[in-house]
Amino acid sequence: MELILVRHPQPLAAPGACYGSSDLAVADEEMRRIHAALRAELAAMPGLAPLRIYSSPLRRCAGLARLMSEEVCFDVRLAEMDFGAWELRQWDQIARAEIDAWTADLLHYRPGGGESVLMMAQRIAQFLNDLQEALAKQPPCQPLLVCHAGSIRLISALASGLPLQDAALAAASSPHKIAYGAVLRLPLACKSV
Repeated sequence: MELILVRHPQPLAAPGACYGSSDLAVADEEMRRIHAALRAELAAMPGLAPLRIYSSPLRRCAGLARLMSEEVCFDVRLAEMDFGAWELRQWDQIARAEIDAWTADLLHYRPGGGESVLMMAQRIAQFLNDLQEALAKQPPCQPLLVCHAGSIRLISALASGLPLQDAALAAASSPHKIAYGAVLRLPLACKSV
């Protein structure tokens, strides 16, 4: 099975703000621009099966998913990490000791009292397992996931076959280089947990 992963358009957030599970809007023209680019990229992919759209329910993803199809499977497990009390704070306003505590324990530390990377990896892995089971029972289709950079990094690490904790650590340790609106094609051949 191959997944098409799409990162949401750039949300309306203050520069330098920490945001994960915050439900941020996207400017209309940015949403239209990313939608047009995505449509063009998909049209250039030969032999694509009918799309089945899955999306994080957060507005920055849901808006793009709804432009792609009237039938979207929204799944909270695709949402970005919950940074708890850090949400919408400027990164440079978060105490250095808190950030250092997170970097010292990337798997288990819960930034701002929110969600740990391992907790997020567990829900993403469960989504992937459920997706594989559902797709095995349906007519052939092409799954397209509209989600977040953190979700995409975790899906990529899990799809590589790494055990759950190793995948979570690899995703958390990898530099964030996924552009807004980026499209990635990813083979997913086996169960992720």
